[in-house]
Amino acid sequence: MDRQLDDQAIADQTLMAGLTAAVAVAAAATLAMAGGGASVRIKADGSPVTDADERSQAILLQAMARLMPGVPVVSEEMATRPSRLGNLFALIDPLDGTKGYVAGSSEYTVNLAIMHDGRPVAGIVAVPAEGLIYRGMARHGAERLAMAHDGTIADPAAAQPIGIRGAPPHNRVAMVSRSHLDAATIALLDRLHIGRRMACGSALKFCRIAEGLADIYPRLATTCEWDVAAGHALVEAAGGSVTLPDGGALRYGDAASDFRVPAFIAWGDRAGVLAAA
Repeated sequence: MDRQLDDQAIADQTLMAGLTAAVAVAAAATLAMAGGGASVRIKADGSPVTDADERSQAILLQAMARLMPGVPVVSEEMATRPSRLGNLFALIDPLDGTKGYVAGSSEYTVNLAIMHDGRPVAGIVAVPAEGLIYRGMARHGAERLAMAHDGTIADPAAAQPIGIRGAPPHNRVAMVSRSHLDAATIALLDRLHIGRRMACGSALKFCRIAEGLADIYPRLATTCEWDVAAGHALVEAAGGSVTLPDGGALRYGDAASDFRVPAFIAWGDRAGVLAAA
């Protein structure tokens, strides 16, 4: 596939169906190994990795090689990540929320994003324990699909369109990290007068913004591109935005920084949230 693929071609329904099916199979693999079925090892950075992470990654890498041959892929558990990406590449987190997964939490996801010119143009987030897949494409909207435990999507035609909500003047909701909530985030939400804060793990927080259940998700600390990209695509496709804390554009593909994101804010109705502050 040509690395200069345009957004319209990326949004091809056959391609998206194939990528969605692959994410569903990977999600089913993580679900089957949950509850102690996956051995745990500690990586050099102190974070855990399990057999489920590696199995999910293998499924997704094989699918990318089949569906988008020649397109570089950056995935969390790769031993060696590509240093030259070109204009088109993919970002994968085969199991986002591994710590929670190991502890028995259901708040983990499988994330895949297609990037074009440093921006996410398509994103798929599976929530295996909920039997749901969220996906969004630039200028094509966002939707939610049901997934069976074996990884099949029973009726793609039954996909439910989703979108952000207009920020209410009162009772606005912030999604916050269950394990990384810091003083800077608390201070920001205090300044915005958002008192209702829902703690959650993984990219599930982006899904809650995209389906209109929350209004903002700030992460004011360093994270990795593969943690953010699929959720970024989903939120934007649903009508929201994901920016740097100063409102600037978030760009991806920074191999020199080992694909780090310094900080970001995911917004539903950004103007409405700021106006109500």
